[in-house]
Amino acid sequence: LTAEDVAGGRNRAEASCQQLSELNHYVPTVAYTGELTEEFLQKFRVVVLTLAPPAEQRRVAEITHRHNIALIVADTRGLFAQVFCDFGVDFTVYDQNGANPSSAMVASITNDAESLVTCVDETRHGFEDGDYVTFTEVQGMTELNGCAPMKIKVLGPYTFSIGDTSKLSPYLRGGIATQVKMSKQMSFKSLAEAENAPEFIMTDFAKWDHPANTQIAFTVLGRYQEQHGRLPRPWNVEDAAEFVEMCRKRAKEMGVEEVNEAMLTKFAKVCAGDLCPMNGAIGGITAQEVMKACTGKFTPINQYLCYDALECLQEADLTEEECAPTGSRYDGQIAVFGRKFQDVLGQLKYFIVGAGAIGCELLKNFAMIGVASKGDGEIIVTDMDLIEKSNLNRQFLFRPHDVQQPKSRVAAQAVKRMNGDIKVTSHENRVGPETERFYDDTFFNRLDGVANALDNIDARIYMDRRCVYYRKPLLESGTLGTLGNIQVVVPFLTESYSSSQDPPEKSIPICTLKNFPNAIEHTLQWARDTFEGIFKQVAENAAQYISDPTFIERTLKLPGVQPLEALESVKKALIDDRPKSIEDCVKWARMYFEEQYSNQIRQLLFNFPPDQMSSTGQPFWSGPKRLPEAITFDPEEPLHLDYIFATANLKAEVYGIPQQRNRDAIRKIVMTIEVPKFTPRSGVKIAVTDSALQAEENGGGGGGGAGGEDLDPDRIGRLQSELAALGKPDFTITPLEFEKDDDNNLHMDFIVAASNLRAANYKIPPADRHKSKLIAGKIMPAIATTTSLVAGCASLELYKLAQGFNTLERFKNGFLNLALPFFTFSEPIQAKKATYYDKEWTLWDRFEVKGELTLQEFLDYFEREHKLKITMLSQGVCMLYAFFMTKQKQQERLNLPMSEVVRKVSKKSIEPHVRALVFEICCNDEEGEDVEVPYVRYVLP
Repeated sequence: LTAEDVAGGRNRAEASCQQLSELNHYVPTVAYTGELTEEFLQKFRVVVLTLAPPAEQRRVAEITHRHNIALIVADTRGLFAQVFCDFGVDFTVYDQNGANPSSAMVASITNDAESLVTCVDETRHGFEDGDYVTFTEVQGMTELNGCAPMKIKVLGPYTFSIGDTSKLSPYLRGGIATQVKMSKQMSFKSLAEAENAPEFIMTDFAKWDHPANTQIAFTVLGRYQEQHGRLPRPWNVEDAAEFVEMCRKRAKEMGVEEVNEAMLTKFAKVCAGDLCPMNGAIGGITAQEVMKACTGKFTPINQYLCYDALECLQEADLTEEECAPTGSRYDGQIAVFGRKFQDVLGQLKYFIVGAGAIGCELLKNFAMIGVASKGDGEIIVTDMDLIEKSNLNRQFLFRPHDVQQPKSRVAAQAVKRMNGDIKVTSHENRVGPETERFYDDTFFNRLDGVANALDNIDARIYMDRRCVYYRKPLLESGTLGTLGNIQVVVPFLTESYSSSQDPPEKSIPICTLKNFPNAIEHTLQWARDTFEGIFKQVAENAAQYISDPTFIERTLKLPGVQPLEALESVKKALIDDRPKSIEDCVKWARMYFEEQYSNQIRQLLFNFPPDQMSSTGQPFWSGPKRLPEAITFDPEEPLHLDYIFATANLKAEVYGIPQQRNRDAIRKIVMTIEVPKFTPRSGVKIAVTDSALQAEENGGGGGGGAGGEDLDPDRIGRLQSELAALGKPDFTITPLEFEKDDDNNLHMDFIVAASNLRAANYKIPPADRHKSKLIAGKIMPAIATTTSLVAGCASLELYKLAQGFNTLERFKNGFLNLALPFFTFSEPIQAKKATYYDKEWTLWDRFEVKGELTLQEFLDYFEREHKLKITMLSQGVCMLYAFFMTKQKQQERLNLPMSEVVRKVSKKSIEPHVRALVFEICCNDEEGEDVEVPYVRYVLP
């Protein structure tokens, strides 16, 4: 809605319809301003009511329940919200949690009345008691393959029971147990029934009585409106007292003995308010419930979700005069927080890092609540990315005509149109050490806080460190599909984002990728690695050799066999494998196909025949090791030609050769190519485990172009001679950067074909292009609903920071899953305390030392002022001083100024924008014991 819409007295539905339809032209959007008759409502599968009077709610609810139409009632009142769902008496949930079905590789199955299934040692099965599974690839007990879903009983992380298998064939080997998602029936009460016997989803166990009291308050609010024709006036004492009395009567009707009078009083005083962050949060939840009602995917709210953010209010009550309407766009907010607080918001200076999905929502929220709308207030937003077409489904500030424009600039322009008063500046910088000349002391010192809207851990950790260093509040939020989290970091109070981290992502063993894949994820990772190897890394080495005269000199200084590998890859790229025509590219692709999907598999089976037994007497090809089969090339097989087509054209692109995008032409060329017959070789070592592979590489150089041999100076000399004889190449080589979103660049075509051929080798079910893109492109699932919710909750925390709250119970971290649905809000974790002598300190503390001092004066200062003997002193990765250094080295540095010591050791100059250096110190106390102490901020003169 715009100011012009308000001035023109336009209907809200009609005014917003056009802009809503612009968000997605595939979704027909129409405005309706007539009466909600029974005939009209019957056209819909889902009806959502917002701000409807109680009588209207009951009338519509009766119609929808009778006609089995899903009904969602969603309302926000100031700092309170309520969502009610009625999806009918017999609603089917087809997927309760949205998680991918778990699967586990089977090691054994017993023939018992209560059969025990044991999974292979490496992986936990991940099933839960009561799950249903089916089986594939079981040998021996084949009756289980494709069986109807069987209910399991979990006995341990690697074992479960499937009931009676005593009459089935004996188990031999193999098998995969896969979870089967079972549907669930849910029965919902009508609104008339539910409001007298409500069921709630808890969101905060510190507010155990709030949901029931909130539900009573919303019911009574309708009655109050019917009696008075208005809401209770903001912060009016008489209206609040009458409202609380009505709540007591309602509670007695429901058989509730006590009510939370303090909470209900606050409800009455703020319910006339209207807050954008609360609307964003509840809107996200409600939109997800609409999708559940339409699809049966995910578990609906059963039946009430009542939520409040009362901790946003100051302890002291406001006056009715302070919260009276002013005729401004912020009156809904002023009704809750007062006029003075609106001025505080207007003066805020905030740095939003990222203008993607969460960044757009934060910018919208900040603009709507009036951040940076007065005086010196300012919002700075930075994002280095350009808008992609795939962003449009959830980054709602962007439109199709904005594609390939900078995200930060377009987002800033969009929110300026929403609120012309806000001051917003857009940057297109990455945050990191390389941009600290822009985001320096002057920049950070003028900020009131930072809001992260980032999509990678490294950038989050970096910004977290900067906020701790500059002692600035940080609003951290993130999403992963229906999962979301909100964390507020408050200086001198809470732990930081980096204080606790998720466990590292599980990596795929290298030997699994190289020789023993058993899942499509393995073949896709292998395909990605192959792309990087043949189209990027080799090309980069060759390109550097061509452009950098010092390449060989630099390469020879590398450790181990790296010089040999690098020079061999350059020789291959420039001499052995250099194509001069598209025909050469096709020939190379065909030979590479033979090597990857036939020769290597035959060599593997030569080393480890199908009947090979392990040292424990078990078949070698069992458990996670799938018996492979070599592929015979067939130009009429679409997948085979897909691979040749993509590989040959990408090879041509690397060498600047015109591509051939006609498949028939590629087929004709490839049919003329003769492939040498392959004979497996004896003595070829193939590591079975990563540890064996590591030992082999450590022992003999192993792998790559080195061929597993020790570093050979003569061989390096020959390589140098051959490259020198080539002279300066008269052609250029362009390494390819993998780009998953360009459907015309053949990158994903290569990945899909390479992965599915590898999957065919090992009889792994293939993946289509969409699934391959999700996995290989490491695309994180993102939906607009979760984004809206977490940004709304983060903006509620901004209210608290802006008011200067400094107690833990005022703030809320949140973890949520809209699919389950699950919401939990709790106090942030307090910053961990440490001590030296009798001094307590946290990550927010540090020593401040003003320079310039010599290293000796610096050491003396800490011994004199803090009774700490520094034993080691470092700056970044540079060790400036240590007790174990030679006397000569110590003497060389002790009389130098600290800044000079840094320059000398790091061999780098100190950038002009740097105002202070950060030193880490290890110290002993007066007793000679090690003590943990804060870092040092050394202020340069």
